[in-house]
Amino acid sequence: MDILIRWLAAFLLLAATYNPTDFNYIRWALGNHEAQLSVVVLLGLLLSVGYIIFLRATLRSIGLFGMILITAIFAALIWVLYDLGLLRLENPGVQTWLGILALSIVLGVGLSWSIVRRRLSGQADVDDVDA
Repeated sequence: MDILIRWLAAFLLLAATYNPTDFNYIRWALGNHEAQLSVVVLLGLLLSVGYIIFLRATLRSIGLFGMILITAIFAALIWVLYDLGLLRLENPGVQTWLGILALSIVLGVGLSWSIVRRRLSGQADVDDVDA
């Protein structure tokens, strides 16, 4: 359940920043930056803090190579689904949602990797040991 919550948080962060609908930070900020600049800046900074937390944790846990590997696996899965005719990519909105899904999976795995490693190996991280 912890892994699902972490992935969902990553997905919500990415989707709140940008998605193919009209309900996202980027479109709202572009339309309201003149009238509500202080709110645009505040929300932008809050989103930036979220990205810093997620990216730092992901880079520390799986590193750049792990991020590339997870992205490659997801891309190969999309390729297989497309080749089998189970996925159509003509709609740009679908492509955007797949990109958001891929990035959220990378960030979710990065945030959850120590949980997965602990469950697989039975070993605790140094950060997990209580003094």
